[in-house]
Amino acid sequence: MSIDMTGSSASGIAAALRTRIERGELAPGTLLPSVRAVAVDLGVNRNTVVAAYRQLAQAGLVEARGRGGTRVADRAEVAQEGYAPDTVLRDVGTGNPDPARIPDPTAALARSARPVLYGEPVIDPGLEAWARAWMTDQLPHDDVRITVTSGASDAIERLLAQALQRDDAVALEDPCFLSALHTVRTGGYRAVPVDVDAEGMTADGLRAALEAGVRAVICTPRAHNPTGASLTERRAAALRAVLAEYPYVLVIEDDHFSLLSRSPLHSVIGPAQKRWARIRSMSKFLGPDTCLAVTASDPDTADGLAVRLTPGTTWVSHILQRLTLALVTDDGVRADIEAAAEHYAARNAAFARSLTERGLPTTPGDGLNLWVQLPVSAASVRDDLMRRGWLVREGDPFFLSPAPAGDFLRLTVHDLDESSATALADDIAVAAGTRRPDARGGRIEA
Repeated sequence: MSIDMTGSSASGIAAALRTRIERGELAPGTLLPSVRAVAVDLGVNRNTVVAAYRQLAQAGLVEARGRGGTRVADRAEVAQEGYAPDTVLRDVGTGNPDPARIPDPTAALARSARPVLYGEPVIDPGLEAWARAWMTDQLPHDDVRITVTSGASDAIERLLAQALQRDDAVALEDPCFLSALHTVRTGGYRAVPVDVDAEGMTADGLRAALEAGVRAVICTPRAHNPTGASLTERRAAALRAVLAEYPYVLVIEDDHFSLLSRSPLHSVIGPAQKRWARIRSMSKFLGPDTCLAVTASDPDTADGLAVRLTPGTTWVSHILQRLTLALVTDDGVRADIEAAAEHYAARNAAFARSLTERGLPTTPGDGLNLWVQLPVSAASVRDDLMRRGWLVREGDPFFLSPAPAGDFLRLTVHDLDESSATALADDIAVAAGTRRPDARGGRIEA
């Protein structure tokens, strides 16, 4: 259909289109006129139209599809981690830790209650002292500040908000952790993809993003979600060398798996960096409901991060802070965390071997999940597995740009028993065409 465009500035064009979209006059999937056509029609510069479309994309109202043009977006919910609601299928795409591996906080909670009044420090002194010792490994800076937030996503949101303006560009790994992608998009920033390979974020990709003008970089040094990649010492050194040429770009190191990781930490924060932050959340080993993360950063970044952490309004509960400290300093709890780490690594490695034996070569990375490349469409495998009783997560939502080769599944299999794991591996192989079912519905090698 023909769309009448109005406006003489980027904000004016965007506002007019937004009104029509919100009123339902432009349905999801509607193709908007090309940038060139709008520029000619309204007598404005093409960059003005580009900026208008970008504003709408940042708000989630339209999406650019390359040669497919710019279309009105479907206002469906952004993909998030967690269990799928209202399903009778066995969900193996959750991204969750095993609840049986989360330490029981009951005893520690009894030691954590003390009234806290307005005006007290926003960070519990005991937790701050412990966190300072824990957070500063490989940091080549003497003046390190500690901040506590309500989880890693809260920290990232605050870090970006104090350093960036709307429409600034942020470098993200591609594929990317869903929460980081969601935080960047809802904050109104532009996500710039940086390729990830078996050694983590690529140096060439980071350089290209920095040359394109990104003002912040979010990097996962180990247990990258979804691929499981961890930075090697060589790759981390290459990334630090690239970042050293851009000392005032904010570097956010999201070390989300920390105590559970089976990979050594190789940091991307170098001595030349002026604006940096390292985040470690408790969600993977103390449970998502802990909602607490610790950030180590330079003083100026810490000041900006803490602006909203004022006593009596947005501090993180001192009960939660002291509970966290009691747990992470308990020898029994630390032994449980170590056992959980070994469990996740062993179960993922065993399932990767099972898939490899069935014609789907899979390398276990670090983290809670497995990243599986398929020889056929992930959508077709998903549909086939649903008929077999499984709910899996496709790789597409994790990518900022089209997948480089093949389709992918991200699987969370660490809580499957041996029988269930064997059945799932068989069913994936059948769905992917590397095995065929027999006449009775069983599975035999092709």
